[in-house]
Amino acid sequence: MLAAFVAGLVSFLSPCVLPLVPGYVSLISGASVEELQSQDSKLMKTVMLHSVMFILGFTVVFVTLGAAASGLGQLAHAYKKYLTWVAGIIIIVFGIHLTGILKIKALYADKRLHSIQGGKSPIGAFLVGFAFAFGWTPCIGPILGTILGLAANSDTLWKGILLLWVYSLGLAVPFLLTSIGVDRFLAFYGRFRRHLHAVEVFSGVLLIAIGGLILAGHFTWLASKLGFLNRFAM
Repeated sequence: MLAAFVAGLVSFLSPCVLPLVPGYVSLISGASVEELQSQDSKLMKTVMLHSVMFILGFTVVFVTLGAAASGLGQLAHAYKKYLTWVAGIIIIVFGIHLTGILKIKALYADKRLHSIQGGKSPIGAFLVGFAFAFGWTPCIGPILGTILGLAANSDTLWKGILLLWVYSLGLAVPFLLTSIGVDRFLAFYGRFRRHLHAVEVFSGVLLIAIGGLILAGHFTWLASKLGFLNRFAM
């Protein structure tokens, strides 16, 4: 659970998400960034409602993907050992991609649905969140794919669903904080953007380590050693 939450935070900090967050808040609220900085109380109520609907939109997609991955993992239980090896190798490849050693062009792609308007209603904001999840999945794929791999190897369907819900929560918390403090986010981004590449490299190294543990059959051992962190986080 802790790893899934951190993965959501790292996805938020990725170069294909972080710089565009103010634009998304503006899109779903129907207000300019300058208006958002004014902190008008009536506008902020709209921003909060639409932000929650946006979050629900991408959460539905990610949780559905988690259920599908977990369900497929349960169906393929007889081949679980081999699927675990495949998952470990894929996660290592994702990690190498993030470090920059091996560039996979498809993972730099995005499919933004600019025609969707989110500022007019909460339903529109939900649709933008839905589109966000599908459009940026290739770009956040290395991190998301790792959590989906863990969901596929989970013991139960509900555990896989829970993993992706917690991942979505990790993505949602900083987005919601940005929605209620765009001016603070812009100040933070001005200081943090020089570290975006370092975040990618760190994430890549972490994924390589996780993939190696899965291949060696020691990931469960690591999870048991870190169990106290999960209890603390809950």
